[in-house]
Amino acid sequence: MKFRKSAASAAVVLSVVLSAAACGGKEGPAGDKPGGDTDKKALPTYKVAKDVDVDSPVIKKAQKRGKLIIGAKSDQPYLGFQDPSSKEYEGFDIEVAKMVAADLGFDPEKEVQFKTIDSSVRETAISKGQVDLMVGTYTMNDERKKQVSFAGPYYMAGQDLLVRKDEKSIKGPDSIKGKKVCSITGSTPLQNIKDNKSKYGATPVEFGKYTDCVKQLLDGQVDAMTTDDAILKGYAAERPTKLKVVGETFSEEPYGIGLKKDDKALQEAVLDAVEAHQKDGSYKKAYDATLGRSGSKFEEPPALERG
Repeated sequence: MKFRKSAASAAVVLSVVLSAAACGGKEGPAGDKPGGDTDKKALPTYKVAKDVDVDSPVIKKAQKRGKLIIGAKSDQPYLGFQDPSSKEYEGFDIEVAKMVAADLGFDPEKEVQFKTIDSSVRETAISKGQVDLMVGTYTMNDERKKQVSFAGPYYMAGQDLLVRKDEKSIKGPDSIKGKKVCSITGSTPLQNIKDNKSKYGATPVEFGKYTDCVKQLLDGQVDAMTTDDAILKGYAAERPTKLKVVGETFSEEPYGIGLKKDDKALQEAVLDAVEAHQKDGSYKKAYDATLGRSGSKFEEPPALERG
């Protein structure tokens, strides 16, 4: 497999003076904002489609209830983050969810309910109908496709490592032997470390939330945190004096929108929506106003999988 180098080096990430303290700490420059410095004025607006007719039981049920329920992450700066004060969700994945919802006929500001779903229960939430769609750094892989369907990929991430700013021995996946490496339960990166113990030689440490891993890293309880580079850059940008991204990706993580298994009509409708917004420029505009502000350079999205 051809692996992709991280789009922005740790130096670029660290040069971004952004928000701090997602983990409850108070360090960082005055005025820092937990969760990422989204440029709300630069966000696109999404025209709500009228008289949408999608032959999908999920959509028909959502239309009857008058709202679309979308599973999301709430602790990923610049991607999926819930403001502790306003309770509003923001980030790149949230914008992707909003543009899709609008094309499905739901007003993103009035008829969409975001619901925080942990990585370990995403498939369950989708299959049981607890959410209509799942948009939250959700890597498309063969094992998950046995339980749910995906529309995507809309973004390509890569597994990387987050370390303390003064860390000098960890320079990539080949230097984590004997190290404690943290990630979250149910994530592809954690499984990669577990499945390749003889290759990497790291001791996996797992928690339910990314913020728990970040705290463990800051407290010196683990040596590194691993997950997708897009997520790690957000945490590094929040704590530029404390954390850095190594900048050596060692997997490909295609993000998709999760939906009920074999709902072909909904899958095609979501794919059409993503493609339309990639073509009209609102996708890039949303990226630049959210994830782009973490120091992650925009790259053309991967080809959508159809058929």
